[in-house]
Amino acid sequence: MNLKIALLAGDGIGPEVIDQAVKVSNAIAQKFNHTIEWTSALTGACAIDAVGEPYPDSTHDVCMAADAVLFGAIGHPKYDNDPKATVRPEQGLLKMRKKLGLFCNVRPTFTFPSLIDNSPLKRERIEGTDLVILRELTGGIYFGESGRKDNGNTAFDTCTYTRMEIQRLAKLGFELAMTRSKRLCCVDKANVLESSRLWRETVQAMEKDYPEVVVSYEFVDAVAMRLVQWPNSYDVLITENLFGDILTDEASVISGSMGLMPSASKGLHTSLYEPIHGSYPQAAGKNIANPLATVLSAAMMFEDAFGLHAEAAAIRKVVDLSLAEGIVTEDLAGTNKAYKTTEVGDWLAARV
Repeated sequence: MNLKIALLAGDGIGPEVIDQAVKVSNAIAQKFNHTIEWTSALTGACAIDAVGEPYPDSTHDVCMAADAVLFGAIGHPKYDNDPKATVRPEQGLLKMRKKLGLFCNVRPTFTFPSLIDNSPLKRERIEGTDLVILRELTGGIYFGESGRKDNGNTAFDTCTYTRMEIQRLAKLGFELAMTRSKRLCCVDKANVLESSRLWRETVQAMEKDYPEVVVSYEFVDAVAMRLVQWPNSYDVLITENLFGDILTDEASVISGSMGLMPSASKGLHTSLYEPIHGSYPQAAGKNIANPLATVLSAAMMFEDAFGLHAEAAAIRKVVDLSLAEGIVTEDLAGTNKAYKTTEVGDWLAARV
């Protein structure tokens, strides 16, 4: 199979971890007789520096022409530390989501047996955790009307949702639940927010189309608590943009490292695959970043975008081996030997 993949490395550690995912993907392609056509493009702070905007039209054209997008991370301190900056890397991410129609972020959270004691939570609370949060990406407060008034002394951000936006996200949640334990949790704040009440009534109306799925409805603050207390009580969760942003980061620490969790953003046009961590600029150029989340994102890409299940399983198998044998970067090494980012990538590719 010929695979056309857009490569958006981004900022900070993005290029370093993307390079390792490319190594492993190329090894998989060779093993399974595929060819990969990689096309690189700029996004984030590096794109602002080069052309003045964080998601240029040329980058969008590359993404639209590809079968899938493999994405690193964006963000740079010179923009983070300047509250008056008019152009920011994160604006490129929002623009990319909107233009590609990336309406659903798929964030799995699971544990690795060899790393279960790395988690800040007790073993007995997290053993067996295997959940997926579907976060709506193109609506809500991040895209609603915002501004200042009263001479800049009052600020407002508006959360707006349409029934259609909720339905298309919930449909993916129901379908995913049908392939798993047939349990779905809708996370909202319907006791306070009108937009959440629309979420709840829309999902309730869809229940009849999926009679085998058991649906629960929980307030976001209760879910935030239960993710720490009993994360293995959840399976598939669906929620709006802001709540999903917060809950997925909370859930990511269950595994013991943000450097381990992959994600996918499903789109109307081209879907995108990325690690859940940020650009971690303090580590950029030091060859210490954990590439495993990006490598596992590539596994999600092979499986989801191309239907190549054996290839995805082969990637996950070598990642499990690297963890079991201690071929890991300093964030996971503890008192044992820490391997460089490139050494982990080389080991994974060779083991494939």
